Amino acid sequence: MLWFRGNTMQLARTSFVTFWRNLRASKTALPVLTLFTKNPCPLCEEAKEVLEPFKHRFILQEVDITLPENSAWYDRYRLDIPVFHLNGQFLMMHRVNTSKLEKQLLKLEQQEASK
Repeated sequence: MLWFRGNTMQLARTSFVTFWRNLRASKTALPVLTLFTKNPCPLCEEAKEVLEPFKHRFILQEVDITLPENSAWYDRYRLDIPVFHLNGQFLMMHRVNTSKLEKQLLKLEQQEASK
């Protein structure tokens, strides 16, 4: 799990870039589920608990929308967190829809298997 909080942003970004390159080089790349969040966010914590059974099927990337470099996401999602994107595409907001997540993960896994 990647954390984008406070002073660790640059380290996390650097680590993520290295991690992403290694992941892309592998034969089976896991999809990236991006969680747009802020601190505190009780709904985000609840959502992460709901995601636990699926965690082996994606990489969870958390983006703190209150950081200055994420101001565009703050303007867009400040009243809607948690918001989830799967591989850069909007997936869901407010609560985890497990059936929608399952459907999209299966679709991506089938695409990956057919390569």
